[in-house]
Amino acid sequence: MDENFDEQNKLPELKLDAKQAQGFLSFFKTLPDDPRAVRFFDRRDYYTAHGENATFIAKTYYRTTTALRKLGSGSNGLSSVSVNKNMFEIITRDLLLERTDHTLELYEGSGSNWRLVKSASPGNLSSFEDVLFANNEMQDTPVVVALLPNFRENGCTVGFSYVDLTKRILGLAEFLDDSHFTNVESALVALGCKECLLPLESGKSSECRTLSDALTRCGVMVTERKKTEFKARDLVQDLGRLVKGSIEPVRDLVSGFEFAPAALGALLSYAELLADEGNYGNYSICRYNLGSYMRLDSAAMRALNVLESKTDANKNFSLFGLMNRTCTAGMGKRLLHMWLKQPLLDVSEINSRLDLVQAFVEDTELRQDLRQHLRRISDIERLMRNIQRTRAGLQHIVKLYQSSIRVPHIKSALEKYDGQFSSLIKERYLDPFELLTDDDHSNKFISLVETSVDLDQLENGEYMISPSYDDALATLKSEQESLERQIHNLHKQTAFDLDLPVDKALKLDKGTQFGHVFRITKKEEPKVRKKLSTQFIVLETRKDGVKFTNTKLKKLGDQYQKVLEEYKNCQKELVNRVVQTTATFSEVFEHLAGFLSELDVLLSFADLASSCPTPYTRPRITPPDVGDIVLEGSRHPCVEAQDWVNFIPNDCRLVRGKSWFQIITGPNMGGKSTFIRQVGVNILMAQVGCFVPCEKASISVRDCIFARVGAGDCQLRGVSTFMQEMLETASILKGATENSLVIIDELGRGTSTYDGFGLAWAICEHIVEAIKAPTLFATHFHELTALAHENGNYELQKKQIVGVANYHVSAHIDSSSQKLTMLYKVEPGACDQSFGIHVAEFANFPESVVALAREKAAELEDFSPTSIISTDAGQEEGSKRKRGYDADDISRGAAKAHKFLKEFAELPLETMDLKQALQQVTKLKDDLQKDANNSEWLQQFF
Repeated sequence: MDENFDEQNKLPELKLDAKQAQGFLSFFKTLPDDPRAVRFFDRRDYYTAHGENATFIAKTYYRTTTALRKLGSGSNGLSSVSVNKNMFEIITRDLLLERTDHTLELYEGSGSNWRLVKSASPGNLSSFEDVLFANNEMQDTPVVVALLPNFRENGCTVGFSYVDLTKRILGLAEFLDDSHFTNVESALVALGCKECLLPLESGKSSECRTLSDALTRCGVMVTERKKTEFKARDLVQDLGRLVKGSIEPVRDLVSGFEFAPAALGALLSYAELLADEGNYGNYSICRYNLGSYMRLDSAAMRALNVLESKTDANKNFSLFGLMNRTCTAGMGKRLLHMWLKQPLLDVSEINSRLDLVQAFVEDTELRQDLRQHLRRISDIERLMRNIQRTRAGLQHIVKLYQSSIRVPHIKSALEKYDGQFSSLIKERYLDPFELLTDDDHSNKFISLVETSVDLDQLENGEYMISPSYDDALATLKSEQESLERQIHNLHKQTAFDLDLPVDKALKLDKGTQFGHVFRITKKEEPKVRKKLSTQFIVLETRKDGVKFTNTKLKKLGDQYQKVLEEYKNCQKELVNRVVQTTATFSEVFEHLAGFLSELDVLLSFADLASSCPTPYTRPRITPPDVGDIVLEGSRHPCVEAQDWVNFIPNDCRLVRGKSWFQIITGPNMGGKSTFIRQVGVNILMAQVGCFVPCEKASISVRDCIFARVGAGDCQLRGVSTFMQEMLETASILKGATENSLVIIDELGRGTSTYDGFGLAWAICEHIVEAIKAPTLFATHFHELTALAHENGNYELQKKQIVGVANYHVSAHIDSSSQKLTMLYKVEPGACDQSFGIHVAEFANFPESVVALAREKAAELEDFSPTSIISTDAGQEEGSKRKRGYDADDISRGAAKAHKFLKEFAELPLETMDLKQALQQVTKLKDDLQKDANNSEWLQQFF
């Protein structure tokens, strides 16, 4: 840790006398045992944590147990750690925003008398928002979900409900899910869920362990609640208090579900929404539809680097970091976060977003003008939330006012636009802004603030109600000013009487101890000592001088103090009145926040599209059952944004019936993984409504992106790399439809070669025959390329409907030095080798190891067609091996061999006698031998 960090987070001294320590120890023993709770105790100047919490904080944040102190003695001693304000904020932010395994509690008090004043969890941050977002913008909207799984023979019906505490939205859903809970996972990802409530008994069954694994994959904290809390009794009545509008639509919505209402009941109880009257009439409720957005699971979010991670080297490592060019304070970021987790499926809605982005890309002046105004917009959503919860002061009202007066400027900037999308801009923004800024809406609020708030005082950093707003306040203000004048005149008169210059020698001070006093320096004191002792009362003699008063000043000072107190109380009362009045504008500001944050994100997309060195292009969007996926000159947006990269674009043509399923082979480090990911990223960006990093793009809308990319152990849950790979693949096989996009990288490498290849082949065949989804399958099993040649097989005509095609990433081997150069171009055709030994050379393996590796590889190699890779090195490599075959020849032969094995495996041997079995096997062998006449590769086996 650096010195600056050490300095800022120095350990405060734990100062408790024996009596205080004893009282605290007796209280601490009464606290219930909760392994997830981290409890802090506010000691005014610093905070403390005790017991296991103290050890956790010392090891995690101070990274040493020397930070621990002992409270009490002997066997009753309690490990303790003290934390200053700065470190408390760091720990709070880490526990609630980064980790998902702890809740936080803050206690206030002394001795043995302590009470819980604040508590929070990753899904419910409201108590600690002042600490978490004092100096940081709120980037994400935490959501708490409650699940009530009901297991039946045909699957699991899930009662699903959620609450978004920032936007004040309640949601309900009910759906059938598979054994891997793919629907639950995609819903959790789409909503950005941070915490999930489950019934207490549910963790014991094997099905619920699978559910728990799905929650862990999504980084969601599981909170178990008693089953009795999952009840729907009185739910409609409770919602009647919380939800704005009539009760009838709420009753109709709730009655349409069997299990979801009970889940919502548990959620209302846990979030204590009814305990805060500020929530009454401010929530909205909706049915959450799983099919509204593209489904993304946690594996796809990781594979495509959609959201930021603590391990990112820079902000451009993630799609969110790259696309986040928003200007508003927090609102735009949160909406972008949500859009990236909820890509659209509706073609017209995607095109509407793209139309607006195009308008802003083409009109640079409009874009820059709007962004300039948006930079001065505060976080309206959070301001309104604080105002509704009566946590707000006048500074919140002023921030809201400063945002409101920018809206007419934004409106007039949009009015100047006269391009091809002017009717869309009018419908989407100008008409709503016209309504929201009239004299019954935000203009009324602006008038309220201009009448009530003393805006001239803002320059001095003072937030005051204007005296002219209220007669009583005006009277108190004039009394205050009259007393100030009298005190000032008395100051001048006293200076004259003492023959001292005003302000230079005789100063007038105002402090908390004595109120208004005169002060002279010790140097001047001897000149007036006689008068001081007879006409004045000396209050204090210190280095900085002598403070004194007289009866007149004391009387005026006391009067001034009394009027000032009355003035402050009157101010406070009027501020509360202004805050309450502002709360009535909540609906206006909710709509305004929605339009401004949407405008912010679309301008951010336009800024990204036009400011990249190689500009982005507008994709053509077609419905899921129409058109192909064609990306010409596509690039990976995050990789090309790195300083050290000179990105080589590639074409991707997923064409129905021709290349809908692509097998991509080629060298390690050759760009296979980047290529298949960039296709997924481009499609996701297009469906979010953003331009894409391509020369030309046509995209058939996908309902889901499934990704099996990269290895990751989960040993803490007893899941190996290979098991994790299989679980992710099982989700694909169960959840993918013909309208999905499947991305698979290096499947089957975590087990034996034969098992791995068998699995890879079977999975490919299942996707081709049953799922029929467009797929990019990167592999080192070069034998898989034979799938593309099975189209001719009369039994597998179904594959022609999908279209399997081979592609490879190209590389160049220098014929003299045998050095490998990656070309990073994706080209049609299969590749016969992975060049793993060449990559080992890149990693500076010892020469003897590389030589032995070449020797052993040559001994084992029995699948070695002449390399497709350019250069005459291909022939040289082939000549070193025992045999050399044409790639098409191998693919044809492998397809015939596969057919032979499949037919052999389907023989009902258990029902046949030995003679019948031998006859059938001989027939199969003869047929294969005839087929071998057309394949040299196959002939080697006879």
